[in-house]
Amino acid sequence: MKFLFVHQNMPGQYRELVPWLVAQGGHDIVFLTQRKGTQLPGVTTVTYSPHHQPAKDAYGLSKDWEAAAGTGLGAAMAMRQLEQDQGFKPDIIIGHTGWGELLFAKEIWPDVPVIGFFEYFYRTTGGIVGFDPDSPVNDQACFFAQARNAVPNASFQAVDLGHCPTYWQRDRFPKSFHSNIYVRHDGIRSDRLVPNPEVSVGLGRLGAPLTREDEVVTYIARNMERTRGFHIMMRALPEILARRPKARVLMIGGNETSYGAESKHPGGLRGEMEAELGDRVDWGRVHFLGRVPYDDLNRIIQLSRCHIYLTMPFVLSWSLLEAMSMQATVVAADVAPVREAVTHGETGMLVDFFQPQALADQVVDVLANPKAYAHLGAAARAHVLETYDFHTRCLPDHIAQINALVPAAKRIIL
Repeated sequence: MKFLFVHQNMPGQYRELVPWLVAQGGHDIVFLTQRKGTQLPGVTTVTYSPHHQPAKDAYGLSKDWEAAAGTGLGAAMAMRQLEQDQGFKPDIIIGHTGWGELLFAKEIWPDVPVIGFFEYFYRTTGGIVGFDPDSPVNDQACFFAQARNAVPNASFQAVDLGHCPTYWQRDRFPKSFHSNIYVRHDGIRSDRLVPNPEVSVGLGRLGAPLTREDEVVTYIARNMERTRGFHIMMRALPEILARRPKARVLMIGGNETSYGAESKHPGGLRGEMEAELGDRVDWGRVHFLGRVPYDDLNRIIQLSRCHIYLTMPFVLSWSLLEAMSMQATVVAADVAPVREAVTHGETGMLVDFFQPQALADQVVDVLANPKAYAHLGAAARAHVLETYDFHTRCLPDHIAQINALVPAAKRIIL
């Protein structure tokens, strides 16, 4: 089969599906992306640029649509050029809808089926907007949320089938969308993401590597920002470190902002929180590791005695499910998207997002009584195997959805 994958930041949500298709053999796979310098074995990478980008002073309510239209046209022109130069016409197009990349695909190939990944629909209740009392919703928020939804609304008309990784994300979209969106996670490689009792990790300032015998607390986010509860994590540190004098906290993530408002502090939210906490924290036992290679990230999770996952109601991070696959003892925010993956007292412990004291109390108890919580990691891994495993649970659904849209002679046999 001829596949065209589309994602501005290749491989995005297709990091497992594309290599599996390559390994199967016999497919012609092209990946259309804005990301330069990225290659996957067995995949032809085609880069494109947006045809237009809005000016900085563009009208706020139409700015997202203007950017999406320019991105969509740039992607469509690249599709047309791909067919003209290489004679490539896909049997199916699979891509992300969030930036408008699929808006005009049907104008190039009207008869080619399109599966679109729908990640988030903006509302002023139930998500990150209005969740934090420190950031109240103003009377303009509803207009901006509705304006941003011009992109998913138009994209829904431009695809044959939608895809969401979780029910919480699907349910953010209007009910009229639901019948044409299938729900299945991208897939977790549980065969690779396994517990390792022999793991050790060396840190530059320590004389000996950390092992599973050490009291290691981990926190991971793409960026240290409020949406992912970094400020709550930091406010819990004084209590955790005071009550557990041998504990070490390993913090992984950048110091930028992916979602929500940026900190006004010159050092970002990390700088703001360090200034707020001052000498109440033993900074010698807090290790900010920045962004680390994926294999190192997994070794750090395998090392963890207590893994903290905080988020406002938003898109569920892969890191949570990966930590569960590696049998981590998870303490997570008690919000709807997390509750879809974690059952309190069975596969992890849930705490009120806004209560750093409750977070500290729970983490301290996990560190002090690891045997009392040992069942959580095993149950978490079992849940990932049952619900999110790439090969046994997710891949069959994805292939079935693809097969339903292509002629019988093109279908993939599992």
